[in-house]
Amino acid sequence: FLHEMGHATAAWLTCGKVVSMEVHADEGGVTKTIGGSMWIILPAGYLGSSFWGMALVVASVDPIGVQVAAGLLCFALFVLLFLADNTTVRVLSVGFMLLIAGFWACQILTPFKGLEYIILFMGTMSGWFSVYDIYDDLISRRVNGSDAVKFAEMTHTSSRCWGVIWACISLFFMTAGVYLALVVLSLNTQ
Repeated sequence: FLHEMGHATAAWLTCGKVVSMEVHADEGGVTKTIGGSMWIILPAGYLGSSFWGMALVVASVDPIGVQVAAGLLCFALFVLLFLADNTTVRVLSVGFMLLIAGFWACQILTPFKGLEYIILFMGTMSGWFSVYDIYDDLISRRVNGSDAVKFAEMTHTSSRCWGVIWACISLFFMTAGVYLALVVLSLNTQ
């Protein structure tokens, strides 16, 4: 979801239009866009997942940040309901919105602070899965039609080269996320 949302966000930020989004049960997906900068849209899938993973990890350690992150995630999932071209995305979106809303309600109504753990889990899984996905799709093997193959065709370079570069950037995002989360946590405990 966050991978495809990264493409969509990049398209919107570069004045493009999102036609549709699909997420498939086999971990694949596609975001169809018109316009925008492909130089930014193509890497934004893998790097967007890592960036949002980092942001969710940092938000998970702050009581207000975790609620803002939960609200933004629910909003993004709601928007995705209208952009989705397949049932899998719609079912996952509704399921995650209900999960987040349930933990949010528990956080408000009881002393249980589970929302922090759900946001931390989502951030960690998104960020580290992005690193794994880059390795699996772009470094260890070549997946024809992948973002890196298309980017390599644009730049006349190797898709594996872009895989290594994107993996390094993703690792940086996740390392920065852990560091910034520790900084925010230390500021909140003083």
